[in-house]
Amino acid sequence: MSAPSDSKDLRRVILDEARHQLVKHGYNSLSMRRIAKEIGYSATAIYLHFDGKDALVHALIDEGMENLFKRLQETCPEKIEPAARLRQACLEYVRFGLENPEYYEIMHLIHPERMERFPAEMYRRARRSLEFIQDILNRGAAAGQFVLDSASVSAAAIWAMLHGVVSLLISRRVDVRIDPDTLIGTLVSHVIASVTLQPVRVQA
Repeated sequence: MSAPSDSKDLRRVILDEARHQLVKHGYNSLSMRRIAKEIGYSATAIYLHFDGKDALVHALIDEGMENLFKRLQETCPEKIEPAARLRQACLEYVRFGLENPEYYEIMHLIHPERMERFPAEMYRRARRSLEFIQDILNRGAAAGQFVLDSASVSAAAIWAMLHGVVSLLISRRVDVRIDPDTLIGTLVSHVIASVTLQPVRVQA
């Protein structure tokens, strides 16, 4: 592996290697020494960027959450009417998870028993994607398109449904006879129907 040209590049190399190792070997097997060996640097060089493996994992979660939020912002602008915007946001969430399985697994599926507490500022950033969905719901309710008891609860329920289908598809737990696009389209149609009280119409 060629040496990174500067400190920023080295940080990127460290994060990429940590992401691969974390998904492949798990949290307990992740070590600064192993990362250093793979990238051809000393463990000391890694500690100049990260205090330890928990800081590395936190940085990866934060980065994944940031990438997801930016994607929702870019693909679901406010000018789109609420129902269509909600549909687009749901589809983009699923696409993000399927296109970035390593990030998604680290963001949502790895739960070490003894990892340091996730920093508060990162937690606030991580919530922005959920709050993005909640804002769409509030705007739709204000426009008379959505029927909600609680936008926050509905947003959490929608997230749970989307997370479920992404997790099942990533782990290959879906019946091979079911077309993934049809499954995703059906799920998103159920999401829209749940807040509009409309009959479900499958859209792949």
